[in-house]
Amino acid sequence: MYKALSALKSSPATRTSQNTATKPQKSTSVGKLFEFQSQLPKLPVPALSETLPKYLSTVEPLLSKDEFAQTKNLVEKFGQSSQGQELQRRLEARAAEPGRANWLEEWWNDLSYMGYRDPVTPYVSYFYTYKDDKLRRKPTQRAAAIVRAAWAFRAQVASGELAPEMARTTPLCSYSYNYMFNATRIPKRPSDIEATYDLGANQHITVARNNQFFTLELVHDGQLLSAAEIESQLDRIVERADSTAAVPVGVLTSDNRDLWADNYELLAQASPQNAQTLEKLQSSAFLLCLDDTKPVTREECHRTYWHGNGSNRWFDKSLQFIVCDNAKAGFLGEHSSMDGTPTCRLNDYVLDQTLNNKVDLGSTNVRADLSEPEALRFVTPPTVVRAIEQAAGRFSKVIGQHQLRVLQYEAFGKDEIKKLGFSPDGFVQMAIQLGYFKMYGKSRATYEAAATRKFLHGRTETCRSVSNESVAFCRAFEDNAQGVQDKLAALQAAVKTHGAYAKACSEGKGVDRHLLGLRLVLRAGEEKPEIFQDPAYARSCHWNLSTSQLSSEHFEGWGFSEVVPDGYGIAYTIRKDALIFHIAAMQNEFGLNSDHLAHYIKEAATEMRATVLAAKLAAAPKL
Repeated sequence: MYKALSALKSSPATRTSQNTATKPQKSTSVGKLFEFQSQLPKLPVPALSETLPKYLSTVEPLLSKDEFAQTKNLVEKFGQSSQGQELQRRLEARAAEPGRANWLEEWWNDLSYMGYRDPVTPYVSYFYTYKDDKLRRKPTQRAAAIVRAAWAFRAQVASGELAPEMARTTPLCSYSYNYMFNATRIPKRPSDIEATYDLGANQHITVARNNQFFTLELVHDGQLLSAAEIESQLDRIVERADSTAAVPVGVLTSDNRDLWADNYELLAQASPQNAQTLEKLQSSAFLLCLDDTKPVTREECHRTYWHGNGSNRWFDKSLQFIVCDNAKAGFLGEHSSMDGTPTCRLNDYVLDQTLNNKVDLGSTNVRADLSEPEALRFVTPPTVVRAIEQAAGRFSKVIGQHQLRVLQYEAFGKDEIKKLGFSPDGFVQMAIQLGYFKMYGKSRATYEAAATRKFLHGRTETCRSVSNESVAFCRAFEDNAQGVQDKLAALQAAVKTHGAYAKACSEGKGVDRHLLGLRLVLRAGEEKPEIFQDPAYARSCHWNLSTSQLSSEHFEGWGFSEVVPDGYGIAYTIRKDALIFHIAAMQNEFGLNSDHLAHYIKEAATEMRATVLAAKLAAAPKL
């Protein structure tokens, strides 16, 4: 889910205090949610002797014999050089600095997020598609239940009573929960900033309808609005918004970040009212987008939650819940300060509460003295209108350049894969590898996100899915001369290698973040090591396949974009009885085809299962 690092900036992104915005401090994070924070280990700096051989093992399957010999020579030279040792020493010194929580954090947040200048949608944000709520067919009724459930989760975050996430018995870092509610990204040159607002002082949400924004206060006379009251207020918003039109200011947030930063200042300076409107919108707990569309197909739903019309959104907000006029629903997350696992937990909670009718809806009575929701008005002089029109044109162009296919594979899922004797994630990763190999006749660099949240302020590491074993597996399955036992052995070896690398990544011992750190401690005027000038390094970091798994039985899929123009973005969900793939790519001179790749992944998964079953049947004792 990350774009290629195209530039190395000298200054890290900063978090800001802006009006009532505050930076969450570790000392104020209390309760169960943060009880293990002081015990979490820091992200390690692996030894060069550990990373460099591992790096060679990941580039070998991507290179010819001659190319690999050259790369091996450069890597070994770097490992033995005084420069390599000095860069390692500097990185270790950075990691050991008093008060530094994580040696990678500032660099990563700036390079991959705050300093990244392409539009956040479609290139950075991610979305979830919800299962239908058969109890609530009216859109505002479903929206009200979602708001109540999300607010209950928010209350647990605010009090700290939410239990920390655990990887079996290992606690995961809860720091990113500080950026979940009442948070927003704000455009700035050269790097954006993240603002958070006091949860107790800002108990309102922003509602978007027909490209207009409204403030909905969720507490009245000290009492939380019931679902019936929220629904009533949402009905009022829909009626008002649909009876008028407004300049679609929200589309400005879809733009290139530098252009949006300029237009943000233009918008704020156009009128004192605009600055107040921005503050009210940005300080809200989250956005609720009531779309007037009625998506039906999986692709229509995915496109709705991924980007929509570009105007009925505020793409900088950390959380956006989306409900359509046919009560289809989903979620859009801004990725800068929070990875997918916390929001997956939030959305799984919301859906468990609403779909299973566990949510506390409150009284069915609607108080007569509820105030009319406040319309958030922007003053839009001609210069702002022109900027909006131009941003809308760029949004349409970017979205029009993207293709999407959703593969709902219902032949089997997690339960069957486990019965076959495989890790579900490893099995699906190999299905993606084989599908790509079937289509292109070769393997190319593949990124899989691996969480490093067992470390303080940890985020992710790159699990490099292509290995010598994965390539051998692909070749074996495409070779009709290979028997089922040989194919099974090749698959087992590929999945085993993938699992070992994924485990190393979760321990902070992948290769990509370490190598990035070594590059970043270079000082101005120092010669760039040959290992980083080697074409093999660039090729191994050019993610033709950018993949990630987030799974919930309540999701109908999730998604994000490709990260290189000649690559695919594949988000997948592993349910008990199904596999769902969101396959995104650009429509450009590289001739990519998401439909064809979906076909080959489906074919690969089917062949893999059939081969395993055939091999096991052949090996079974004869009666």
